[in-house]
Amino acid sequence: MSRRQGSVSAVVWPGDARDLPRSPQVKPRTDSWASRYVTRVRWTDALIVTAAVLLAQHIRFGVPEDISRAASMTTFIVTPCLIVAWVLTLRATQSSDRRIVGDGPNEYSRVLNACFIVFGLLAIVDLAFRLNLARGFIAIALPLGTLGLLLSRWAWRKALHHSRLRRRNLSQVLVVGGPSSAVPLIEHLDKNPGLGFEVVGLCVPPGSEHRPVVVNGHDIPVYGSFGEARDAVALCGATTVAVTSAEALGHSAMRELSWDLEGMNVDMLVSPGVTDVAGPRMMVRPVAGLPLLHIDKPRYDGANRFLKAAFDRLGAVVLLLMLAPVLVACAIAVKINSSGPIFYRAERIGVGNVPFDMWKFRTMVDGADKQKAALAQKNEGAGVLFKLRDDPRVTTVGKKLRRYSLDELPQLFNVVGGSMSLVGPRPPLRDEVEQYSGLVTRRMLVRPGITGLWQVSGRSDLSWEESVRLDLSYVENWSIMQDAMILWRTVRAVVRSDGAY
Repeated sequence: MSRRQGSVSAVVWPGDARDLPRSPQVKPRTDSWASRYVTRVRWTDALIVTAAVLLAQHIRFGVPEDISRAASMTTFIVTPCLIVAWVLTLRATQSSDRRIVGDGPNEYSRVLNACFIVFGLLAIVDLAFRLNLARGFIAIALPLGTLGLLLSRWAWRKALHHSRLRRRNLSQVLVVGGPSSAVPLIEHLDKNPGLGFEVVGLCVPPGSEHRPVVVNGHDIPVYGSFGEARDAVALCGATTVAVTSAEALGHSAMRELSWDLEGMNVDMLVSPGVTDVAGPRMMVRPVAGLPLLHIDKPRYDGANRFLKAAFDRLGAVVLLLMLAPVLVACAIAVKINSSGPIFYRAERIGVGNVPFDMWKFRTMVDGADKQKAALAQKNEGAGVLFKLRDDPRVTTVGKKLRRYSLDELPQLFNVVGGSMSLVGPRPPLRDEVEQYSGLVTRRMLVRPGITGLWQVSGRSDLSWEESVRLDLSYVENWSIMQDAMILWRTVRAVVRSDGAY
């Protein structure tokens, strides 16, 4: 199962007992909210696809009385077939699978794959059978439908997330594991209801005390030991069982539990003991009957590096053209507000520990770097970060620019020049890099970014440890879809001025 960034990674234990008789004593369970949600998403998909195709036909061929003259009979036949094929392809790519819908980038990726597959097949059929379909009709329907599908999935996801924050539409989870592995999972799920899980019970190793476990001020009842997990599911009404102590439970007990839960229609999740690894990098590989978790290598080299560079530079050029008036207005405001240069040029360390000059609009008084030592005792940052919420060196205009991150727009020139990316780890100072040790040095494997996971997860409010964890997670799990989602979340964070100072 793919989870959002920061969540606990898990994989579905593969059931291999489909031919065993189901228990007649247990009534199969379902997440009714999940079924309703998926049904609504699928109906919305069908409506959007239909509207996109019909609207494209109207735009291309005009009003109904003109269609018969402008369009061939082939187009009238292809139109309903295209609608049906598009909807079926969305189902075939499992874009509305309840295990991925509403969370993570996989849902968006599958929607995009479905759209490109159906139109790729349409192009092949057109060439093979010489249908002579109107190219303008296809050129309108594809982007219109794709954009509509992505926006509708985003809207449904937002509605689901808001309901989860109110502790609604949550999957009830029974955790099976020892306190050392179970409590961190319970704490994480309790603090993040947006992930969609509510822990309703716990099964502990044999011989452990059966007293309730207190997590974040809530009592989590203990329903017995590992061997009583099946009965515990019926007692607490869980629709998901999360195993955090697979080794202690044992392979035989794990297999028997998966068989029992199959008859109850209850999902079984197994924590593999790794965190911050994206779902697409994980795959279960059965070896001699033993399921092994294969973790693919990070994707920051080879063709992926070239693809990211092209995405970055093309995107930066487009943004510079679109934001040119904003850049000019900011430059004028900085110059009028205080004496000194318009731009602030600071040395940062890039990929491979190569230094470069990073450009920003100046937001502090001229010569602010010389005052840093005098303010060292007021530093509010942890680790090697220097942060000061009420920094006296920041100018009036600088506060406005920082609030909406407008001071960082000149970094688009760095992206065009190849020293930075649109999305990546935070650009570090030389003295920060000199203090790096261990895994932290992996931040330098990719170009630093104007924005990143650190930007959309709290910005200046993040601790040093959390900032490092997010940067390393990005380096290990990079993808174009993730970059697109981070850019979208950045716009929202900037507009709301979340955590900026």
